This record gives sequence, structure tokens and C-alpha cells, in this order.
Amino acid sequence: MSVTPLTPAPVFRGRIGRDPRSGHYAVPRRYRLHLSPGHDACLGIAVVHALLGLDEICPVTFLDPVPDCPDGGHSALRPLYEASAHHYRGPAVAPVLSDSWSGRIVSTHARDITRDLARCFPSAAGPQLYPCGAEGETEAVEELCARSADPQALPEVLDVLERRLRAHSHVLGDRLTAADVEVWVALVRRDTPQRAAAHPALWSHVRRLSAHPAFGRHLPGRPA
Repeated sequence: MSVTPLTPAPVFRGRIGRDPRSGHYAVPRRYRLHLSPGHDACLGIAVVHALLGLDEICPVTFLDPVPDCPDGGHSALRPLYEASAHHYRGPAVAPVLSDSWSGRIVSTHARDITRDLARCFPSAAGPQLYPCGAEGETEAVEELCARSADPQALPEVLDVLERRLRAHSHVLGDRLTAADVEVWVALVRRDTPQRAAAHPALWSHVRRLSAHPAFGRHLPGRPA
């Protein structure tokens, strides 16, 4: 269960860069993720983190699934927000990528966070989640998944994804990418026998991903 904040939190969009002049350059164990189980944005980050095998490079703090503040925020995150925004009074919400050197927030923007983790801390054994040349297709799938939250748009979204997965083993072709993570996060809670019958390739793919440890360990109701 997640709680919607009563007021919007500020969006921090710092980026991890390879150039030291960026201020947030890539150093193992400099950064920490703060994630709340059951929150879609946090779920996608947790899966990407697991696929890349970043437990030692970028540790994760898992917060309680239900925020403990009346405004929908987490008290454990309040010191980071107050250190990062002058006179901050809004909700302290996840996801957060923090910088242990400064004690401040780098980013609360989920897609920036996943891109930076994959770009700055690539895994030799893990998948190439953002393949070169597929940026436009990845963004198109992200927007498609965002539309799935609208019940009226959902049938069309499912049709588009079904056509993709009838032609290929994965959303962008024949290998696992961030697009598969986006689709899984958007749909894993919507799997029903009726939808499986209408879109068999799509739901077979969702369930196949759920069987992968990097995905399945973060399913709602399972321990992280």
C-alpha cells in the first residue's frame, strides 16, 4: 500500500557523471538508494539495481511500505530533504538517491536514477539495459507504460505490447532491456486470467520476468 502525499515534493534532478567536474562523479559506495516497497517508481529502480548487481557499489535502504508521516512522507528521509532544500516543509518521499559525502539528495527522479546506475556502474555480467541506438524506442515504451494507468487507454497499450511480444522475445527485440522492466512494473499487479487470454504473449512475458530473481524478489508481499 502506498500513500499519496498531501502536497507535492520537490523534484531533485542531479545526475551522476563520469567527469569529476560534474560534482557527482561515479565512486563505489558514495551513493545510497532509499526505496519504499510497493511504490512503482521504487520497484523499477530496485529491479534495475538487482539486474546490475549493485548491492556493494550502491547500497539500498528499504523503507516501510506505508509512510509513517501524516503528509505521506517518511520520517527517515526528512533529514535528507531538510539538508537539500532550505526551510523544507513538504513530504519526504521515496525514491531518493543520496550522496553520503554531502548528506544531501542527488535525485528523486526515477528514470534519471536508473539511467545513471546503468551508465555509470555497468555490469560485465549483467544486461545492457539501455542499448546504444534504442533511446527513442525506450522512451516510447516508457510513455506507453505511463498511459497504462488510464483505464480507457489500457486496452490499446496492451494491444501494442502484445504485437511487440508476438514478434520478439522481449519488448525491444531479443534481449532484456530497461523497456522490459518498465512493462513489468506497469503490469505485474494487473495480471488476470481474462487479460492473459486476450494477450497471451504479453502476460506470458510478465510472468516469465516474475520468475527471474531480480524481478521476483521485489514483488509486493515478498521480502526484499
